[in-house]
Amino acid sequence: MQALERTKPLLPLGFGYVEGVTHDYKRHGTTTLFAALDVLTGQVLAQCKPRHRHQEFLSFLRAIEAAVPTDLDVHLIVDNYSTHKHPKVKAWLAARPRWHLHFVPTYSSWLNLVERFFALITGRAIRRGSFRSVRELIQRIDHFVANHNADCKPFVWTATADSILAKLQRLSMRISGTAH
Repeated sequence: MQALERTKPLLPLGFGYVEGVTHDYKRHGTTTLFAALDVLTGQVLAQCKPRHRHQEFLSFLRAIEAAVPTDLDVHLIVDNYSTHKHPKVKAWLAARPRWHLHFVPTYSSWLNLVERFFALITGRAIRRGSFRSVRELIQRIDHFVANHNADCKPFVWTATADSILAKLQRLSMRISGTAH
């Protein structure tokens, strides 16, 4: 996530037009948000790290390990980013039989419910923000996560498999040029 400082304030909503955001900004750096979602409760464990390497990922896995009761298995759903497949990550996971890694197919991030949380935090706390530093961005993220966890609810799938497959069929027809 980028700490972007807008050069001008947001233009307010008005009758007949939407809120305006200037395209000019100063970039003050980035942070990487690692997040784990408890699908049963909707609670999120989140940490911001300066980079997205295997060292930071292992640090986050250790935080999950400490937070999840030892009698429970941990099912971790991740994308195919190389950090998740690093030899040191594999070795750490191999030493912990309660951990199970599941990789979503390429271009299928929507199958991972934590991505729904990422969309929520982006839409409600980040996208329209203006941050003078990475520290300010991290404070906003931490504040959002704390508020989310204070009154969290599990995310619920509302689309049926049939509706998703029908949407894919329509898309396929448009792409192939068979639908007008």
